[in-house]
Order: sequence, then structure tokens, then C-alpha cells
Amino acid sequence: MRHALLLLGLVTLALVWLGPLPELAGRAFSAHMLMHIGVVAVAAPLLALGVAGGPLDPVSRAPRLFAPIQASVLELVVVWAWHAPALHHAARNATPVLIAEQGMFFAAGLLLWLSAFGGNTVTGKNRSAAGVVGLLLTAMHMTLLGALLALSPRPLYAHVEGFLGLTATDDQHLGGAIMLLIGGLSYLLGGLWLTVRLLRGGPLKLEQQA
Repeated sequence: MRHALLLLGLVTLALVWLGPLPELAGRAFSAHMLMHIGVVAVAAPLLALGVAGGPLDPVSRAPRLFAPIQASVLELVVVWAWHAPALHHAARNATPVLIAEQGMFFAAGLLLWLSAFGGNTVTGKNRSAAGVVGLLLTAMHMTLLGALLALSPRPLYAHVEGFLGLTATDDQHLGGAIMLLIGGLSYLLGGLWLTVRLLRGGPLKLEQQA
């Protein structure tokens, strides 16, 4: 199962970074948003779940470096900073800046998902509880940003008109909907999964089996 999740995560990254999205992102806000969400809300959780509790899990070796709530705050700062018009415009028009943006998205997303699901120590229950808080906080700010983009009456970013027949405003609304539906839902489901595991005493059972 771990191998399948790791493979799916790597395939997702390859599709996002090596497919047509980087080129389309220069013209369409929705394509740029698909890159963002594909990295933090699809590839990162797949990769984190693929290594969590296994020999490649870094949380087991250095648990203090993986604090879920602090990781959630870090991702909030990274996501909102790169959605500021100036930085977003720079990433859209300069490949080195786009690489930096995507790298920071990936690092922040992977850190949070690993912090929430990784580790298998005597503090596993506390880590899962903090992971619930971290993931739900992220779901909240993703939903807030997505709603801001989806409901704005005017474009906040200077993208090209006419992509897929959409106006710049409609393209931005589509990007906001992608963040709401995929981004917010991914973190919400992750938080609910951890909640169910806590209620069932999942981390404690894993420790006993170990």
C-alpha cells in the first residue's frame, strides 16, 4: 500500500510539473491553481501517507521538527504570500520564480502532512490530535482564500482574456472553485480521518503492534 501511495504521489508531481500546466499557468489562473492544489493537496498527502510509519518516515527520527500546528501556520504564510498579486505575477512570468513558488508549496505541504500522519511513538495520540487541528486550520484558510477568489467581482490578477473562452474574472472564479473543492476538501478529509483514528484509539494500537 505504501508503495502504491508513493508511486501515485510521484506520478502526480510529474503530471503537475512536467505536463502542460506550467506553460498554461502563464495564461490561465485556473491552470496555475491546478498546479498549486495538485502539489499541496494531492501529491503531498499521497507521499506523506506513503512513508508514514515506515522506514522512510522522518518524523520517527526527528519528531520535534514536525509540529502539526506550526507547520499549518507556515503553510498559511507560504500560500497567502504567493497569492499576493506581485508574487503571483512574478511566478507566472519567470520560470525561476515559478520553480521557487512550487518548491515552497511542496515543502510546506509535505511538512504539514508528514507532521499530521507521520511518527509512531508514545506521543502518537497527541500528535494525531495536533494534526487534526493543523489540517482543519488549513482547510479553513484554504476555504477562505478560495471563496475570496471565487466570489471576487473583478480579477485580482492580470491573466489573459479568452482562455477556454473564459473572461479573466471567470477564469479566476474557476481557480477559486478548484481551491475550494479540491484543496479545502483534501485537508478537511485528512482532519476527519485523523479524528476517526483518534476516537478508535488508532495510534495506541499501532504502538502496541510495534
